[in-house]
Amino acid sequence: MNIRNMEEKDLKSVSILLNDYRIFYNKQSDLTLCEQFLKDRFNYEESQIFVAELDDEVIGFVQIYPTFSTVSLQRAYILNDLYVSEKARNTGAGIKLIEKSFKYAEENNARYICLETGKDNVKAQKLYEKMGMTIDETVYHFSKTIS
Repeated sequence: MNIRNMEEKDLKSVSILLNDYRIFYNKQSDLTLCEQFLKDRFNYEESQIFVAELDDEVIGFVQIYPTFSTVSLQRAYILNDLYVSEKARNTGAGIKLIEKSFKYAEENNARYICLETGKDNVKAQKLYEKMGMTIDETVYHFSKTIS
């Protein structure tokens, strides 16, 4: 298995994975919009996207977004998306993609990398705990839906 930076040639295959990821979260299928979204993130360098490749096929991806910790005066990252195709589950791709994200954050002197997941996504929670991530009980995260 190869974990590498997403390249422009990967847009179609990663868009299919992103579409499947969104369907998992009960969103309508929209492959065209998924591809445009990824293309924009890629072209404007607004996120870092890594892909997992097995036998020359992209089977998973992770997308992290940069942010900053003003208190720590350091960069930080939000692990916003992690998805492995259903047929490639239990190959270790998810673990390898998270490890790549951690390494990238470390190489960029980040204070932390964080994520959010649904309370009912127990399988993902177990993976994150296995990877050394913990639930932050010291802060509340507030949000407001705008659109």
